[in-house]
Amino acid sequence: MVAIVGGGASGTLTAVHALRRGGRPPRFVMIDKDGRHGLGQAYATTDPRHLLNACASRMSAVADDPDHLMRWARSRGLDATDTDYLPRRLYGEYLRSVLEEARAPWPDGQVTELTGTVVSLRPGERPVLGLADGRTVEADAVVLATGNRPPAAWPHVRAGDRYVPDPWAPGALDGRGDGSPVLIVGTGLTMVDLAVTLTGAHPDTVVHAVSRHGLLPAHHRCPQPPPVRIPIPEGPLTLAALMRAIRAAVNASGGEWHAIVDGLRPRVPSLWDRLPAGDRRRFLSLAARYWEVHRHRIPPETAARVEELRASGRLRVLRGSLASATAHGHGVLARLDTPEGPHELRVGHIVNSTGPSHDLRTDPLLNSLFTSGAARPDPLGLGLDAAPDGAVLDAAGRPHERLFTLGPPLRGLRYETTAVPEIREQAAALASRLSELTAESGRDRLAQPL
Repeated sequence: MVAIVGGGASGTLTAVHALRRGGRPPRFVMIDKDGRHGLGQAYATTDPRHLLNACASRMSAVADDPDHLMRWARSRGLDATDTDYLPRRLYGEYLRSVLEEARAPWPDGQVTELTGTVVSLRPGERPVLGLADGRTVEADAVVLATGNRPPAAWPHVRAGDRYVPDPWAPGALDGRGDGSPVLIVGTGLTMVDLAVTLTGAHPDTVVHAVSRHGLLPAHHRCPQPPPVRIPIPEGPLTLAALMRAIRAAVNASGGEWHAIVDGLRPRVPSLWDRLPAGDRRRFLSLAARYWEVHRHRIPPETAARVEELRASGRLRVLRGSLASATAHGHGVLARLDTPEGPHELRVGHIVNSTGPSHDLRTDPLLNSLFTSGAARPDPLGLGLDAAPDGAVLDAAGRPHERLFTLGPPLRGLRYETTAVPEIREQAAALASRLSELTAESGRDRLAQPL
C-alpha cells in the first residue's frame, strides 16, 4: 500500500499512472488536508474566469497520450480546440474523472480518500504517518505530493479578519467582494486571478497590487509560435554564459522571445543542474522574477481583462513593499515603501499573494522530518533534497527506499517542476517505481487509519 500526502495534481497523477500500468497496481490512500482530492489548490477554484495558463493541447494528464484531455472534453459535448485555455475548475473535473476511470477496474477499493492533516512521519520498513487528529496510517511507501506551500506569515500585519493570509484556503475570499478597495501584495499569477474574481464580484471594487518590481505576467501569443531550441554551450555552464546565449537568440529573432522561452522550458532541469550553486542563488536573487514573468504567461482572454481593469482604474499596480498594515476603523491602513517614498493606502482588505513560503520548518510534517534527520532541505532551501528518482534524502544524504516526492518540493533541484507537463512525467516514472516496490514487498494491503 502507498500513502500519498496531498490530493492535488501531483498525487492524483501518481495514482493514475500506477493504476493504468497494467497488472495488479498498488493500493493507495490519498490524504488531503482540505478534502479536495483530485483538485488540490490549483483546480479547486469555482470561478469560471480562472483559466489554465497553458492551452489544452499541453495539458493531458497522461504522459503517453497527448490527446487525452481533448477526447475527454469532446466526449462531454464541449466545443473545445487544442488552442483553447480551459477553465481551471473544468480541468479539476477532468482530473477527478481520470482518477475515477483509472480506479474503475478495481472495485474493491484500490484508492481510499482520507481527509486529514499529516503532521509526522516515522520512516522505516513500514512508514507510519501521524495525523493531527491522532489517527495513524501505516504504508509500504509514502509519496510527499504536498504541492506549493502557503505564503509566509506576516508578523508586521495586524489587520484581524481583514487580512487574508492564504488566498487559496477554502473560503478565503468569502465576503471580500463587498465593494471596498483591496490591497494585494504580489503581482504574479495569483494576483491576476484575485483581481479578476474581486472586481467581478462587485462593480465598485478597486484592486491595488504592489510588488518589488511591479511586473505583471506576460501573455501568450495566439497562435503560439513553435518552440525554438537555442544552442547552449556544452560542458560546465555559468549563469553569465546562459544569459548571453538567451540574449543572442532573442536578438537574432528580432526580439521575439516567446518561442525561445518555450524551447528552454523542458531543458531547464538539466541546465539548472549544470549551474554552480552560487549561480543558482544569483539567478534566484537577480533574474528569477523576470524568468517567471515570461515563462508563466496568462491567456489572451485574461490579459484583455487585466488591461481593461487597468484602463478603467480598477487595477492599480505599484512598485514597492509592504511596511505595515493595521486595522483602521472598518478597514486596513497599509503603509508602503515605494521608490518615491512612503505611501499610505486605506483599504477594506489586504491579501498575501507573495507566493509559496520558503520557511520549510513552519510545516509540521517537514519540521518533524528535518528534526529527526529523516529528510533535509535542498541546498537552496526551496524544498526537499532528493535523488533523481524522487527518493527523499536523509540528513546524511542517503536515499530512502520507501519515501518519495515529486512536483513543487523538488523546485530547488529542478526549478521547473510545478506545472502539469513536468509533474506528469515525474508521476509516470514514480508510478513504475512504486509498483515494483510494493510487488517486491508482498504486503500490498489496504491501509486503515488506526
